[in-house]
Amino acid sequence: MVRWIAVLFALAIAFRAHPETRYPEVAPGRVFRFPADHGAHPDYRTEWWYVTGWLQVDGRPLGFQVTFFRSRIQGQDENPSRFAPKQILIAHAALSDPAHGRLLHDQRVSRAGFGLAEFAVGEAKVTLDGWHFEQQGDGFWTVIVGRGLALDLKLEPTQPLLLQGQGGYSRKGPKEGSASYYYTLPHLRVSGTVTRDNQPRAVTGEAWLDREWSSQYLESGAEGWDWTGINLDDGAVLMAFRMRRKGGGTVWAGGTLRSATGEVTVLQPEDVAFEPRRVWRSPRSGASYPVAVTVRAGDRSIELEPMMDDQENDTRRSTGAIYWEGAVRAKEGGREVGRGYLELTGYWSAMRL
Repeated sequence: MVRWIAVLFALAIAFRAHPETRYPEVAPGRVFRFPADHGAHPDYRTEWWYVTGWLQVDGRPLGFQVTFFRSRIQGQDENPSRFAPKQILIAHAALSDPAHGRLLHDQRVSRAGFGLAEFAVGEAKVTLDGWHFEQQGDGFWTVIVGRGLALDLKLEPTQPLLLQGQGGYSRKGPKEGSASYYYTLPHLRVSGTVTRDNQPRAVTGEAWLDREWSSQYLESGAEGWDWTGINLDDGAVLMAFRMRRKGGGTVWAGGTLRSATGEVTVLQPEDVAFEPRRVWRSPRSGASYPVAVTVRAGDRSIELEPMMDDQENDTRRSTGAIYWEGAVRAKEGGREVGRGYLELTGYWSAMRL
């Protein structure tokens, strides 16, 4: 309770009148530098380190998700208070376990500073109340100890990273500034432990890391997005998304398909479609989600089926949102061809970033 009081106090300070913050624009032509760009970009409005994947424990599958967000708060640059929330860190973690039947999840939020919530520039190193995501050699390491779940996972690259969009410039709407800098490390080899009910279990698996930072992600006419990242069994990679228009339709769409031999196809808005095949209604929020969809990506048509229907994530205590984010199987021509994650936002309430 003390933590939440402190956060609310910090946010109250944020609403005092201060000069408007000017965020850098996202524009084509950025030269990415690694490993430096694995680290934070604190001048931009928001960014995230987003890991999803499939694990095997005792011969059965689990899905997992770990996300750290950084947000630069409007109007705080000149605030002299040590308690001013110039940067806010948020973290989400979730485990999809069919034996449990619904998502296990936890969340954290704090203003940056005081040794409790920190991020690094020039290297991937984010920590929030004992939760960690950081570089370790050529790979990464994440540790989460939450309510009902704990993760201690190493992530090792097996493929080159993939710059999304046009050289890492990923449009999210008709306006050129509605974009993010975006890259992916797919087909990460995972090893470590997952703890449920105080029982640690060794796990192995495969994961996907997304890195994005932006100053304007959602245009005013958009209510949310559908997104998927799929590690295909032959070594290929598919990312596809659409920004949904308020009242129906699509504001923008895009994606990237990299073949097993490394050929990259950038998908244009007309190349991508999400076609719902089955809807699941949450008994808690009342939101209805298209949890089974067909994704058209260029000349490929891939059916996504959820590991389980109830993968709704309630993050109102940190981001104010409820959304669906879950492990899915990918099928093509009736045959399973890969596994990944599907994210469905804005179905409970329009998203705000």
